[in-house]
Order: sequence, then structure tokens, then C-alpha cells
Amino acid sequence: MHKTLTALGLAAGMALSTAAIADEWRYAMEEGLTDPQGLYATKFKEYIEENSDHTIKIYPVGALGESADAMEQALAGLIQFIDQSPGFTGAMIPEAEAFLVPYVQPTDPEEVRRYFKEGKAVNEMFHEIYREHGLELLSVFPEGEQVVTTKKPFRNPEDLAGMKIRTMPSPLLLETYKAFGASPIAMSWGELIGALKTNMVDGQENPTIWIEAYDLDNLAPVLTYTGHAQYTTAVMANADFYDGLSDEDKKLVQDATAHAHNWILDAAVEMDETGLNKIKETNPEAVINRLTDEERAVFIERAKAVEEAYIEKAGERGRKIIEQMKKDLEAARS
Repeated sequence: MHKTLTALGLAAGMALSTAAIADEWRYAMEEGLTDPQGLYATKFKEYIEENSDHTIKIYPVGALGESADAMEQALAGLIQFIDQSPGFTGAMIPEAEAFLVPYVQPTDPEEVRRYFKEGKAVNEMFHEIYREHGLELLSVFPEGEQVVTTKKPFRNPEDLAGMKIRTMPSPLLLETYKAFGASPIAMSWGELIGALKTNMVDGQENPTIWIEAYDLDNLAPVLTYTGHAQYTTAVMANADFYDGLSDEDKKLVQDATAHAHNWILDAAVEMDETGLNKIKETNPEAVINRLTDEERAVFIERAKAVEEAYIEKAGERGRKIIEQMKKDLEAARS
């Protein structure tokens, strides 16, 4: 009888152990399921669930409060994965604001793919930095080229004088539009549409998929391609959670990351094109301007002040990151 009870106990223990292997992991993000972050998260989830007994529960924008609330929960280990852009994480991780410095990322689709797949800055230099803040950096990817939408056209900093441009709550973005000649106003996403309707702001920046989806091209119908940035976001895991995974599960997470990353690099380009084409089809009043190389050179010169502000904040490590991003940019173009 003793042997029987022991066997039963072992069997029960094995059953509990087996059940514990299949976990539900939580994944929070700043966007909806049909937006770029949501599509990436869905690909990540599909890979995890197809190749393991684990499941992923995705929390879209607002489900866990504001961005700061979600990050707090990620750092506490209440959620395992989080996707946030440097515009929100920059206050905590100053070096991450390198992705907000103008003219250190490409805009040509093929160059963008190479930059985010092969660039040393993106794929190597940030991991240790995020680790210092309790996060395992898994992926950095673009959501599309930043396009400035305004109510009046501009082609130089003098044209931007007095224009109130909404930015995310990032000091570096405020510095950017000050350098460009505008009067920037930091504002949450939820306030933007009302602010455009009431003329509290005269413009904003976003990829075309967002501009079209939220009717921003009707509220500020002049779209200007300045070529200054990609909207970039980062996927992270709680570092303690990641370190506690088995080698098998770590490989699973890394493989799921690679799968979703490769997919989104193509999808982001397609979404960018789709957004612009929809605007052309549905809004004949929209004006689409692309700065010439000569016009862009003026903004590139002014962007040096933003780079200096970033380095002053991020220190020597920030300077090395910017230098490497410039090298990666040249490599992507070659």
C-alpha cells in the first residue's frame, strides 16, 4: 500500500509539473490588434502557440491603463511582454531616444529592411541598456515613415514659424520641432483629434497608416515627407521572467521574435503604401509634398542641434549609438 501511495503521489506530482509547463503569458501594447503592433503581437502569439503548449493573452491599447501603467506592470512581472515606442520609454531609458533623432534612419523601403535586420546599433547596442532597466529587448521595428500633416504647406523652417505641431510627450521630439522652426506641443494621442478640430494645434506627425485610419488627412490636409524619421517601436520581456525560462523556452521566444520581426518588416512597408494610396483615393483635397534634397538639407543641418541635445542627455554611450546608427545608415544605402 505504501508503494501504491508513493506511486500515486509521484503521478500527481508529475501531472502538476506537466501542467505548470503550459503557461499563459501576457503581452501589452500601445495599439489595437489591426495596427502594426497588434499584427506583430498576433504573429508572435501564433508562433508561440503553434510550437508549444504556452498561450499568449494580448492586451491592446488602454486595456491596462496608460503606457506608463503598462510599463509599471511589466517591470513588476505582472505581464511578461510589452511593446512601447521610444517616445514613451525615453523618460526611463534616455538612450532609446536615439530613434527620435532626425535623419539617422533610412526611409527607402529596401534600406529600412537592411537597417533593421542587419544594423549593429538596432540589433546589438541596446540590449545591455534595456537590461539595466529590468527588460530583455527582443525586437525593434519600424511602423512607417513619419509624415508631417499640417493645415498649411511648408517647405522650409520659415514656413513652419508659429505652427503648433503636436508631438508625443518626449522632450527630444519637442527639441526636434523647435529646431525645425515650429512651436511644438506635447500631447497624448487621445487629445490630438479634438485639438486639430479646435485649432489648438496646426499639425502632427505619423505614418500614413495612422493618418488615413484616423482621418488626420482631412483635419490637416497637407502631407509633407521630410525624410527625417521612422516611427519605431520596441518589444521587450521582463528580464527576470526571461531569465527564469528553460533554454527550450528561451529559444522559443527568440524564434517567435525572429518570425514576427521578419514578417513586420515587409508588412510595415505595405501598410505605408496602402495608407498613402487610400488617402489619394478618398481625399482629393489632400496635398502631398516631398522635400527636395536641397530643401531637406536645411532641416538636416538644423537636426544637429537635436543630436547634441540627445548626446547631452544620454552621455558618451548615446554618442556611440548615434555614430553607429549613422554607419548602419550608410551600410543600408550601399
